[in-house]
Amino acid sequence: MDQSNIEEQKYGRCIGCKQISTSLLCYTCDSLFKERKSGKCIVCKQIKQKAKGTRTCHTCYSTSLEQKYGKCIECKQINTGIDWCQTCNSKRFQQNFNNWTSNNDDIDKFIQNIQLSARNKYQLLEWIPYDRFSEVVYVAKGGFGKVYKAIWQDGKISHWDVSKNQWERNSVRMHVALKSLNDSQNLKSQFIKEITSQLKIVEDRPLNQFIRCYGISQDPNTKEYIMVMKFADWGGLRNYFDKKEKYEKKSREENILYLKLRRKIIVMNCIATGLKRIHVKGLIHRDLHTGNIVCFKSMICITDMGLCKPANYEELENSENNAYGVLPYVAPEVLRGEHYTQASDIYSFGIIMYEAISEMPPYYDINHDEVLAVEICKGLRPNFNIKVPQLIIELIKKCLDAKPSNRPNAKDLSRIFKELMIDFNRRKPELIKQIEEISNSLSDLPSINKMNTMHSGAIYTSRLLSFKNLPEPKNSDDYYEYFDNITSMKYSECLDCEVKD
Repeated sequence: MDQSNIEEQKYGRCIGCKQISTSLLCYTCDSLFKERKSGKCIVCKQIKQKAKGTRTCHTCYSTSLEQKYGKCIECKQINTGIDWCQTCNSKRFQQNFNNWTSNNDDIDKFIQNIQLSARNKYQLLEWIPYDRFSEVVYVAKGGFGKVYKAIWQDGKISHWDVSKNQWERNSVRMHVALKSLNDSQNLKSQFIKEITSQLKIVEDRPLNQFIRCYGISQDPNTKEYIMVMKFADWGGLRNYFDKKEKYEKKSREENILYLKLRRKIIVMNCIATGLKRIHVKGLIHRDLHTGNIVCFKSMICITDMGLCKPANYEELENSENNAYGVLPYVAPEVLRGEHYTQASDIYSFGIIMYEAISEMPPYYDINHDEVLAVEICKGLRPNFNIKVPQLIIELIKKCLDAKPSNRPNAKDLSRIFKELMIDFNRRKPELIKQIEEISNSLSDLPSINKMNTMHSGAIYTSRLLSFKNLPEPKNSDDYYEYFDNITSMKYSECLDCEVKD
């Protein structure tokens, strides 16, 4: 018997490569198996278990955190954020729990859990007594609450000052938005969980696509609960373009036509990037419309991340064929009573895209009622009364497709707009020519206020939408053959469109 047969009888063969081995897996196959399972650390190149959500091993991840944040001067552990030690700060918050209350156990526990788990100042939430606000001014009314502007005397927490033994706060006497929630005195725990949607998106830095929530308060008169948020000094998206145009006319002499379309591309890119961040976290906005897009001088933000529903939305949402939102922005399948999905957010984005390009609210001249819901399910979509490049028309069509699976995802949209921005900034001749044609059309278009044709039944605040027996959603017959506009279908309150009893 030769030597190889003797070794095989003594040791056996590797179950992977079938070579003679002293174990079930030889050293080579064992290494390959571990690499496939855990992968190599991109820093040390060793086969090690990776830290959660990273491509580095635990050792290298800890080293990078220490280099980035340093160590806590008290407990000597690696900080979890800039000037932030979760271990020490959670103890400080816990020691202060008995010094405040919202008079609602669910809210107290919610804020306490957020404070204990905050790994940095951006993930923090506070209970803010209402008497810490001054100069409270009414701003607007939304579907489920009112918005006020106020001055927060204390400002937001930055870090713990060891020398003073107190919290250091930034932006003392800062302007904030106070969003009161209708009928929120009996706030449900399930609704409170929706607030975490916004916090889930934030990791270790502020994100330009979202309005930060600083804390919760309560109106002493109405007893309604209030979300304390960053104040958008440039207002909503509908006012943004006019303000930006006036500002840029004063600040520089440049091709206004170029600036006008460039702004629109930048805005859509910001919204698409924000929507991508929401969807990557496995979340759904559920009420995306231009009223929930707020603006700063150089920043466009998505707001009301899960906060736009009424306090008792859980019972109402479980009711048959109910939906919440602004009718023109709600996907047809949701109007029929199906659950919200990420694809329904994409439909809403398509309507926002239409409004940004046309500068006209969707279906502004017709009643937002059940007849419109029926027509939307039958294939009606808002149409441009200006010339629009084929690229924009095709993208909007895909977003507004009646079949959710045919719509692009948020990652695709973000990529497309980034590529479009590159093409735009390079001033590609063909694209610039099309853009100038659009801008000329827009410049000749009278504003909606001058036309005075806004229908009294056109409602652009979120509300309960309850329709029965809506038809199966479909595209118009020539939807992907007709590219002069979004659809060739026209709105008509005919007998065929009436809702059956």
